[in-house]
Amino acid sequence: MAKTTNRALLFGLVILLSTVSVSAQDQQFFNLGDFQLHRGGTIRDCRVGYRTFGKLNADKSNVIILPTWASGTTEQLKSQIGPGKLVDSERYFVIAIDAFGNGVSSSPSNSKLQPRMNFPRFTLADCVNAQYQLVTKLFKLNHVKAVIGVSMGGMQTFQWLVSFPDFMDLAIPIVGSPRLAAYDLLLWQSQIDAIMNDRNWNNGDYTVNPARAPEYEFGALVLTTPDHFNKEITREKVLEELKKAQEAQGGGFDANDKIRQDQAMMALDISEWFEHSIEGAARRVMAKVFVVVSKFDHVVTPGPAMEFAKLINAHLLVLEGDCGHLAPSCEWQKVNPAVDQFLRQ
Repeated sequence: MAKTTNRALLFGLVILLSTVSVSAQDQQFFNLGDFQLHRGGTIRDCRVGYRTFGKLNADKSNVIILPTWASGTTEQLKSQIGPGKLVDSERYFVIAIDAFGNGVSSSPSNSKLQPRMNFPRFTLADCVNAQYQLVTKLFKLNHVKAVIGVSMGGMQTFQWLVSFPDFMDLAIPIVGSPRLAAYDLLLWQSQIDAIMNDRNWNNGDYTVNPARAPEYEFGALVLTTPDHFNKEITREKVLEELKKAQEAQGGGFDANDKIRQDQAMMALDISEWFEHSIEGAARRVMAKVFVVVSKFDHVVTPGPAMEFAKLINAHLLVLEGDCGHLAPSCEWQKVNPAVDQFLRQ
């Protein structure tokens, strides 16, 4: 993935026939009506954004679901799709799906009936349930080849494993987590606090998107490692970027959207349905799994994913470079071929 695209991680039709071929299709939407959330509440007039890439084969056996990362969109996922990239659209039919709260699918920033902080809290399990409805009702699929996701997309991939365990043959969560570690929870809560303590916040009814400088600062501090950051940027440049962030008026990813996505990640726990037993969740898994983590990831610390990989006897790739959470981008020559090989089962 492109470095500039990855920095959005923190802060993020008709029914197709088997003969249809598309490439980097324009934004499409699937309407879910009033969508019930599993912890209570309803997203009214709910819709899910998606794009498709590649060709659906005759027996519909080459489908890959690709959910978005935090603050990310399917427009950004285009950089991940194609020959030699994370998912080869010449071999697979890719359904890229926008998560709730990303400003494309139903979100605080685009809901007419539940705008801003009136938009209900959702979980990543709700995102996955909506994705399941999309692929089963719109595309009429009862099984897919794989689910693959990066960062928050990887979290959704872990959720797919227990929500719909027999729906996919393979799953590849990349720098994701089955439930966030304590450090991760602290990171996301700190970002929420930075927004809510900003003078422009106004309980979500802001006219200027708040906390622009803290968003830059959090990303700069945690997306890579100190060694990598110091190699990539000079003292003068970082002070220049800080000044730009401090002087920014609005712009960037919508703060209310960010809060709801951050809360969804914090609520993630795939053991929720198994009396909070991660071993119970592991026994639910039926797919073959390939877990990719970054040893020095300061955004999604790798411990929980590595522990779950061991419980389910998953294939595990540990990236050990100094790029931290951006390791799948820095080490794409290692990651992409490994993913391709795993998908050829």
